[in-house]
Amino acid sequence: MDYALAVENGPETIPGGTGLLLVHPSIGETDRIDTDFLKTDTDAFLVVSTRTTAREVEQKLEYYDVDEEKATILDTLSVERGYSRRSSDDVYYVSAPDDLDGVVDRVERFLDETEGKRRVSVDSLTEMAYYADDEAVYEAAGEILELLKEHDAVGIFHLSEEVHEVATLDRFRELFDGVISLDGDGNVDFDL
Repeated sequence: MDYALAVENGPETIPGGTGLLLVHPSIGETDRIDTDFLKTDTDAFLVVSTRTTAREVEQKLEYYDVDEEKATILDTLSVERGYSRRSSDDVYYVSAPDDLDGVVDRVERFLDETEGKRRVSVDSLTEMAYYADDEAVYEAAGEILELLKEHDAVGIFHLSEEVHEVATLDRFRELFDGVISLDGDGNVDFDL
């Protein structure tokens, strides 16, 4: 199954099972790319949020006019930071951004429990690596990519280029089917 891809300078469609890496500067405006990816040609999507709380994700989706009825959110921050948590049918929590097994498990459950065209956004691998380490995050990303292939879903994974060594960036780039590069001026380059 093919998915429409609303990313400038990218192809019109990508096949199911595709994992894209969004490489961006730390202050890059990734929300536009992320939300365009999530709201186009999709029946259900999961946001794995390691940078912001579920509430902030909901505000972002609302601001960018993304259909929240299709959203499932995995909040990895609120428990660790002691924020109040409002459980709902579409919001889940793990204990911390370094609970990589919990993250992979929730992605798998989302894909098992939904049908049709599914998308996953992981925002961000950089934050996960801050709490865990590059190797563990690399392995978890690989597991999620395998789940996307298995379920004919697609995903976008954020990675901040200034934080990681060049060798680490290159290793992550090779793991993914395509790389979206966003520069500080908002220009997008796509390599599939």
